[in-house]
Amino acid sequence: MHRASRSFFGLLVGLLVISLAAGACSDKKKKSTASTTLTSASGGAKAGTIAVLLPETKTTRYEAADRPLMDAKIKELCPDCKILYQNADQDAARQQQQAEAMLTNGAKVMVLDPVDSAAASTIVTKAKASNVPVISYDRLVKNADVDYYVSFDNVKVGKLQGQALADKLKADGKGSGTIVMINGSPTDNNATLFKQGAHSVLDGSGLKIGKEYDTPDWSPDKAQQEMEQAITALGKAKIAGVYAANDGTGGGAIAAMKSAGLKPLPPVTGQDAELAAVQRIVAGEQYMTVYKAIKPEAEAAATLAVDLLKGTTPEASLVNGSTNNGQKDVPSVLLNPVAVTKANVKDTIVKDDFHKVAEICTAQYAAACKAAGLS
Repeated sequence: MHRASRSFFGLLVGLLVISLAAGACSDKKKKSTASTTLTSASGGAKAGTIAVLLPETKTTRYEAADRPLMDAKIKELCPDCKILYQNADQDAARQQQQAEAMLTNGAKVMVLDPVDSAAASTIVTKAKASNVPVISYDRLVKNADVDYYVSFDNVKVGKLQGQALADKLKADGKGSGTIVMINGSPTDNNATLFKQGAHSVLDGSGLKIGKEYDTPDWSPDKAQQEMEQAITALGKAKIAGVYAANDGTGGGAIAAMKSAGLKPLPPVTGQDAELAAVQRIVAGEQYMTVYKAIKPEAEAAATLAVDLLKGTTPEASLVNGSTNNGQKDVPSVLLNPVAVTKANVKDTIVKDDFHKVAEICTAQYAAACKAAGLS
């Protein structure tokens, strides 16, 4: 009986030890699970939210190219990253509201293409107060503590445009003719740089600048009105060429000249290699555009945004210069623009698959494409 009691007691102790061991294992498992969950949450936090603010839709590139290319690169580099996106439709006050909402909604990095290069400094100040770094994209934010600037050599863009126009008119025997200058928006710092570059060539070229305009909002409609005013003031027979700062304003100028009956149309410059502009170039209505390979620009901004989010230093090969914005020398990614005429559409825009031959050479442009060697 005594031996049985001891055996029973030993059994109870054994069961208790097993129970405690099982509980300890269970607690250890819970702790392990909690630790794993914490690590996972921490990984998600590191992924974070990137705000992307673009300025307008009148220039087709932003919605057609910049946005999808940037989104794709961010997702490639950081699949768990969240992207907050807004387009300001050329409204600086709206862009500020959009930026503030994005900061409230947890943005950790901001990619900002400003509507107004000066007014956007307020956006940067608010972002920095929240410890959110800012990448100034395509257009430089003036007098602000931006972390990086990603764009093209915009003075060079204007030089390419001005040189192409001057060379064409000289070749046509009109090297001392009168031209009209239709610049971009006065609130866009890039427009200032394009104009600076163009004047650096045109002012010493022998050409006369008969009329010059700054075009609010880069509006093609306003550019058309400006060109109509120039035709009235100068006379349509007196206009040898048109410097237009981008393809939208170039299209507006061409519409005004066609409506006024100018035949043949004088050479017109452009920028951005918009599909409609490339078709006009193939058809002989627009002389040239400036092709800016948007894919490397958008991907550079996306790469910098993810680097900033993760706290890593960008590759040395990515940041290749600096740009003074009035407050600081901003580390910059500066890409090279290319002048495109009918002669090299195939070797630039088509070769890079920026526009496909099938997109350019619709039925309306089939004959012109054939003559240009595109089909």
